[in-house]
Amino acid sequence: MKDKIPMLRLILAANLKRHRKTLNLSQEKLAEIAGVSWQTINSIESHRTWVSDNTLESLANALKSDPYQLLLPIEEDTIQKITNPNDSVKKLVKIKRAFDDSFNEIVNLIK
Repeated sequence: MKDKIPMLRLILAANLKRHRKTLNLSQEKLAEIAGVSWQTINSIESHRTWVSDNTLESLANALKSDPYQLLLPIEEDTIQKITNPNDSVKKLVKIKRAFDDSFNEIVNLIK
């Protein structure tokens, strides 16, 4: 059975990704600026690894942030989205079905 991912690791992953995307940085570009590998960034954002204090500081500097800001709790619904990807898939399927239904209605009106 897979161990439960520690909450602080989820928070760090979400904050890292959010800050990175706000600055319009790819994982590769952030890694280059921070002096770490892109695999490190990917592993952190995927909840597979934790960071050393030096890495946390390097990432924060690269993101023009303070290290503590990457560890601040985020909204509970955001954490739920992170820990429950099946819900996201279900929502996407509903959106696709609604789109397909609307598209089919338009096609039928044109006929």
